[in-house]
Amino acid sequence: MLREVLSATGWLERTQEFGRALRVTSKTPGGLLLVGTPGDDPWHLAAHLDDESRLGGVPGLSPTLVRWKPPEDAPPHLRVGLERLEAARRGETLFVVAEDDAPVPLLERVDDARRTGATVLALEGGDRELRGLAHESLTVPPEEALLSFDGAQHLVSAAAGQEPARSPRGLRRRLAKFLETVSGPVVD
Repeated sequence: MLREVLSATGWLERTQEFGRALRVTSKTPGGLLLVGTPGDDPWHLAAHLDDESRLGGVPGLSPTLVRWKPPEDAPPHLRVGLERLEAARRGETLFVVAEDDAPVPLLERVDDARRTGATVLALEGGDRELRGLAHESLTVPPEEALLSFDGAQHLVSAAAGQEPARSPRGLRRRLAKFLETVSGPVVD
């Protein structure tokens, strides 16, 4: 129903295009760095991207969640701090999710990551500075009535998990993976 409502607005096309950019740039396992603002870690989006990675067989979509203040007693995958952005390099993708304006320390780290060759993608709510640093961005203005910022994250993660419709073989492979997931592996 949501797709029907959004079909005439251009949002489906924009989120699909952004999702494809995310899928294309995120090829290295562990190389997709997902970061939010100090008060808003993008947990939900990280979980969806991880699901899309697993279900679609696209290891590069499984994100490394970068946190502003990770607790020391958290599991290793939840203890990744901002210093990881300083280590970003060519072949990695920095995906910044910021509904509100990104603070200066984040913008500085994004700029540094871009200078070292990382691809920068931004899902933002109207932040011109962040948009200016990103190679690709998707703006969800706060006044948008049909699509919330959270809704845009859902559409982007779903689009990133979609295999490009190039050949029937891709559809067959996805269908076979789905059937194997549901029913278990084929036994000869």
